[in-house]
Amino acid sequence: MGSKEPAKEKREKRLQEISLLRTIPYSDHQRWWSSETVAVVTGGNRGIGFEIARQLADHGLSVILTSRESSAGLEAANVLRELGLSVDFHQLDVLDSLSIKTFAEWIQQTYGGLDVLVNNAAVNYNMGSDNSVENAKNVVDPNYYGIKNVTEALIPLMRPSAVGARIVNVSSRLGRLNGKRNRLEDKDLREQLANLETLSEELIDRTVSTFLQQVEDGTYTSGGWPQVNTDYSVSKLAVNAYTRLMAKKLSGRPNGQKIYINCYCPGWVKTAMTGWAGNVSAEDGADTGVWLALLPDQAITGKFFAERREVNF
Repeated sequence: MGSKEPAKEKREKRLQEISLLRTIPYSDHQRWWSSETVAVVTGGNRGIGFEIARQLADHGLSVILTSRESSAGLEAANVLRELGLSVDFHQLDVLDSLSIKTFAEWIQQTYGGLDVLVNNAAVNYNMGSDNSVENAKNVVDPNYYGIKNVTEALIPLMRPSAVGARIVNVSSRLGRLNGKRNRLEDKDLREQLANLETLSEELIDRTVSTFLQQVEDGTYTSGGWPQVNTDYSVSKLAVNAYTRLMAKKLSGRPNGQKIYINCYCPGWVKTAMTGWAGNVSAEDGADTGVWLALLPDQAITGKFFAERREVNF
């Protein structure tokens, strides 16, 4: 216990600092957004997604909250509207190509595009120290492929801006390539995924496919995969790599059409996904995602953050 106390105290101190920072309003010259600025938050019906939607709307953006289940999404949007916030709802299943196409067409027709995309929709079937991979495909598909599907469909709709459009992917430290306790054992694969010269969508997809195939074959335990929340960790490893890859691909866009993409770890948040066993509130867990979405006039892209600080991949 003694070795854990300093880290716990350090985290609590940092969260207190962030809570204080959150009370400081953005100045007029920092506020690049207005009520016409459109932010999409996937999986916004509860937990971190709901809180991100609330905070963005509270800052004065027009927020589109999405949910796979219409009833849950409508209820969440109505709660925020009752607070006087500008929040709209549309159904979205991040794994259904028709649902994504319908959503994109609706955004184009209703709002003319979007300025901020927060990819939050995700699942995790393990609680606490459980590490079953029984639902591995059901975890990887929405957590990684869902983000890819939505991002690729909505990038063409992101509106030109002097400060750049923003994409924020909710990820996890569990997906870090070089974490001390939970990383890929294959050094060559780690280096390929870390190197922007060798990183590709094919490499990320192949890594994920290999993991799922080994799960199906029952050989994954000897495959050198992360040992903690294995399926969730692999899905977030893929998200982190995809974020870096997309940052590289989008970097060549001309001024006025820039899109900045980053990812962040909200921490172990007290939500349904963690069985309410987390040590971070939803408000604190959402903070860094909102902060990244609203960064004033700073061309930061392809980075990984936690508690408003950059973290190594």
